[in-house]
Amino acid sequence: MPDNEWDPDDYDGGHGFVAEYGADVVELLDPQPGERVLDIGCGTGHLAAEIADCGADVVGIDAAEEMVTRAREQYPEPTFEVADAREYEPERSFDAVFSNAALHWIPGADHDAVLSMVADALTADGRFVAELGGQGNVSQVEAAVRAELADRGYDTEIPWYFPSIGEYTPRLEAHGLEVTAAWLFDRPTTLDGGPAGLREWVEMFGDEVLAPVDDSEHGAVLNEVEERLRPELYDAETETWTVDYRRLRFVAGR
Repeated sequence: MPDNEWDPDDYDGGHGFVAEYGADVVELLDPQPGERVLDIGCGTGHLAAEIADCGADVVGIDAAEEMVTRAREQYPEPTFEVADAREYEPERSFDAVFSNAALHWIPGADHDAVLSMVADALTADGRFVAELGGQGNVSQVEAAVRAELADRGYDTEIPWYFPSIGEYTPRLEAHGLEVTAAWLFDRPTTLDGGPAGLREWVEMFGDEVLAPVDDSEHGAVLNEVEERLRPELYDAETETWTVDYRRLRFVAGR
């Protein structure tokens, strides 16, 4: 995740599309009654609860304590734990590992630790079903943020990790996970929040990127990022921002 401090109210109230789009990944997972499923990056627990409603025994993990607290409040039935996927040591094996819109917040250099954990956690015939940002995801937003930070003399390193199929498939297979299906596809996504949707998105998901920015410049940076992107991403008639999402979705098995 970008960092371990998240506002669950902002997340659920202004970015509900994350869980809504994740419903397709749950369908791909096809959880069965009695299966044990690990949800990596469970957030406020909506998809973990959906999987549990299918009769599965679900454990959701997230590095953000605030998100896990909200998940426990909303859904007492699944088990939710504060844990970093890079260091997690499950006590039992899982028939499936699931993840939606979370793995891209983990730096690319750390994904082997995550994939090693997943491989070790799965049963002999277990499966790993996940979706994350793919190559080219939010490229216009990333370019605008980079350019604005560079113009102001700030570091332009952005830790988001959006791999291609050709890059990520070998990483999965290096950990004994056979990729049986993979897709990289465009999914333009209309943001919640109306005219403020883009700045709210950047504040929620790019807080680590903006961390070096002086407080006195924070608002000005967001204003300029909006202006850079307005011609391409903003629809004045509907007062909505549509961001250039690209997703990498895959199924892999032991």
